[in-house]
Amino acid sequence: MHGRPANTCGAHQWLPRIDVYRSNLEYTRVTDNRVTSMSQPDSETVTIHTLLDIMKRLRDPGHGCPWDQQQDFMTIAPYTLEEAYEVVDAIERNDREDLRDELGDLLFQVVFHAQMAQEAGWFDFSGVLTSICDKMVRRHPHVFADEVISDAEEQTREWEKHKERERQAASGSVLDGIPLSHTALTRAGKIQKQAAKAGFDWPDIDGVFAKVAEELDELREEIRAGSDAARISDETGDLLFTVVNLARHAGIDPESALRRANSKFIDRFRNVEMQCRTAGSSVQQTDPVILDNYWDKAKLEE
Repeated sequence: MHGRPANTCGAHQWLPRIDVYRSNLEYTRVTDNRVTSMSQPDSETVTIHTLLDIMKRLRDPGHGCPWDQQQDFMTIAPYTLEEAYEVVDAIERNDREDLRDELGDLLFQVVFHAQMAQEAGWFDFSGVLTSICDKMVRRHPHVFADEVISDAEEQTREWEKHKERERQAASGSVLDGIPLSHTALTRAGKIQKQAAKAGFDWPDIDGVFAKVAEELDELREEIRAGSDAARISDETGDLLFTVVNLARHAGIDPESALRRANSKFIDRFRNVEMQCRTAGSSVQQTDPVILDNYWDKAKLEE
């Protein structure tokens, strides 16, 4: 999705007499002050410059889209995160057409931020490209220089070493540079990974299991004692943080695991709803014991 409210800048926006792209990317003169239709760009001739020009047009102070004109980095950031998740969703659903569209939406977010940065005099899209190209060359000396890497596992280690050197050159803590914009699960995993690299970690997974049990006991005690919401929230956070650590020791990405768990629950719950309807009832009207039986049946049908 584009990441904007619907119908903000549709086909009936009033515009001055300016050139617009047609399907062959040649320019045509608008003979009316109102653009009522516009052909889709030809996939054989569209380039990144097409998108950059579209973005520039949308942000034009005099004749652009009011919604796009009003945005800044903070207001657009949630849409950027949303588009990244929609790419992941399309991948997990193995939807190729949706993946193509969502990758385009995510690319548009990059272009949007680059346009705002250019307007602020910080950098432009070329600067973004230069930065990522420099980084990829720098972190792949076995491809672009004479360093020898034997396999993918060694490459991963070397990649992390390059990142670590860059972090140390820029800051004084191994935990600096972990974005606040990450989801809490992802950020917890990155914090723990960096701390482990510095030598702050459990020697094996058994220690993490014990810590999970300890945190669960502490949460149970706070709830049974009728503690206030802040105390219970703190203990809940400690438990979740430790579970993320457990996932890391098991080699599991907690964010992906939780997404799969969400999807699995949705599928099973829909199955339970269907069984209730078949029995002429609803979830609310069905006995909990029967619901448990329906749930077990849904699990078996997976």
